[in-house]
Amino acid sequence: METLADLLADAAAGRPPAPDGSVTVLPQPSERDAGIIAFTAHTVVFADVDPARVHALLPAGDLSAPLMPAFLTAMEAATGRRTGNLDLLALAAPAPGPPPLPLEELTAGDHPRVVRARRYRDAVRVWVTGDGAGLVTLGRGVAGRWEAAVEVEPEHRGRGLGRSLAAAARHLTPGPLWAQIAPGNAASVRAFLAAGYLPMGAEVLLVPDND
Repeated sequence: METLADLLADAAAGRPPAPDGSVTVLPQPSERDAGIIAFTAHTVVFADVDPARVHALLPAGDLSAPLMPAFLTAMEAATGRRTGNLDLLALAAPAPGPPPLPLEELTAGDHPRVVRARRYRDAVRVWVTGDGAGLVTLGRGVAGRWEAAVEVEPEHRGRGLGRSLAAAARHLTPGPLWAQIAPGNAASVRAFLAAGYLPMGAEVLLVPDND
């Protein structure tokens, strides 16, 4: 059976799931990671649930149904988890050379930023700007994919730093880089798009109730 890691690797190589209106159900890649990714006209459910149950809950031909409240609520009941954020899922290729701005890596494992990131990712690394205005986090997230996140302190927003940090992540990653971005955060969406990330779909993670 194809794994989610295989599917994401194919998507990163320019071979996303066929836009045929179907739903693919895959096992969870880990105890931590479960959820739903909606690619163009193809949805992937990665959770340890009966595929027949998943298909029975989805009206045929309704491409929006897998991200609608009714299905998400049913998935919560089936998995004992709760629905997380609905995010834009974007992808960028690694970029050669050093980052476009100077960064310092946080090496203290007990730093609050590192501790928080490790709740959701493995092999976490965090870099900050010299003035502390922003930071970029890299780690292996869903199915081992490399994921990036950036933060800009409020008083430094609106000056292009988010775009620079998103671009810097591409110079720091060893492989294809994914980003989960809240669609309502228009500034963040613009920053990642300007840094060369391409929209791939939408994603909802099913997270443990105690998370």
